[in-house]
Amino acid sequence: MPRRIESHALAGPAGRLEALVEEPDHTAPSLAAVVCHPHPLYGGTLHNKVVFRIARGLRHAGAVVLRFNFRGVGQSEGEHAHLTGEIEDARAALAWLRARYPELPFALAGFSFGARVATRLVCASPAPLPARWVLAAGFPTRMGDADYLKTCAVPKIFIQSTHDEFGPRQELEALYTTLPPPKQIHWVEAANHFFAGALDHLEATVRASVLP
Repeated sequence: MPRRIESHALAGPAGRLEALVEEPDHTAPSLAAVVCHPHPLYGGTLHNKVVFRIARGLRHAGAVVLRFNFRGVGQSEGEHAHLTGEIEDARAALAWLRARYPELPFALAGFSFGARVATRLVCASPAPLPARWVLAAGFPTRMGDADYLKTCAVPKIFIQSTHDEFGPRQELEALYTTLPPPKQIHWVEAANHFFAGALDHLEATVRASVLP
């Protein structure tokens, strides 16, 4: 049975959220994952090529994947809310996905700004979410402090370009050494933050990093 692809309008805290749900090819899903896109004010959408590759890598690892547009992006209602509101958008998207697949464990992933959203939702909520893991691609070390990660017991997966201008290797490695296990860090030889010239490698790394 080929995978099912569906468009949805989810009920979000600031209005409808445009979303796309994709199931794995030829197999029942074993995990439900939400993927968060990069910064809305700089062209980030659910169709971003890095987000698409993360989602496809997760599907090839057996996950049903929900990508969605934050408030004010595409067909999603509302206005940009400077991370705080976008975390609540992701919470609503995750709640919808978990209600649809209640029997599956869940996880979150994000790219750039979306990596901040995903990790803050999982690790900095009043009650940390029992996610299987949280995956941060292109984690922007220069977007405020990341002390919330230092007490996060959820398995953390970082995938970073070797030439990331928003999350330089030296800065991410310094942060990574302060974080508790379980944790992984994977470096993808790429030209910039957007994994230019290395999207295949990124996708393969996503898939390999989340497989049991």
